[in-house]
Amino acid sequence: MNYRIVLASNSPRRKEMLSKFLNEFEVIASEYEENIDNCGNPKIEVMKAALLKGMNVVDKVNKPSIIIAADTIVYYENILEKPKSEEEAKIMLKTLSNKWHDVYTGFAIIDSTTNKSIINFEKTRVKFNNLSSELIDWYVATKEPMDKAGAYGIQDLGALLVEKIEGDYFNVVGFPISKIHEMLCSHFNYKFF
Repeated sequence: MNYRIVLASNSPRRKEMLSKFLNEFEVIASEYEENIDNCGNPKIEVMKAALLKGMNVVDKVNKPSIIIAADTIVYYENILEKPKSEEEAKIMLKTLSNKWHDVYTGFAIIDSTTNKSIINFEKTRVKFNNLSSELIDWYVATKEPMDKAGAYGIQDLGALLVEKIEGDYFNVVGFPISKIHEMLCSHFNYKFF
């Protein structure tokens, strides 16, 4: 059967990454309203959110498709989602300053014809520099943190915050492409090459 790939995300970062490997894929944004338990187990919360995003999109496709959905959170003592205000973004960044934290991306890959679903996650450790108030104020003023889990994006201006990482860089960006491809190959016999 000839499958098309559907990305269940409006994330520009995920679209850009997938476009490096596929000339053609469809983007159908999930309308699932995230309901993450900030005190929950981070790997379970991100996998559950990814699955629910993907299942929301299954109902919108009318051709045989493989749907890829993902969700990313930052974890330090509890789950840090997208900040709701600039003040909350500053508090998150101060909390993470000079510390290690974990970034989890859960992903779900779903066959729209059989509903076969593979759900998995990737975890990367990130260490922040010792952030000055001046740097935090400047970064928050750029507005970049406002739509990012943990109030930063490593791939853009937030690169100044990061001292080092242990694990998959692309997971911190929000799309662990190597692990996703591995799951596509082993469970769906679908390759990017």
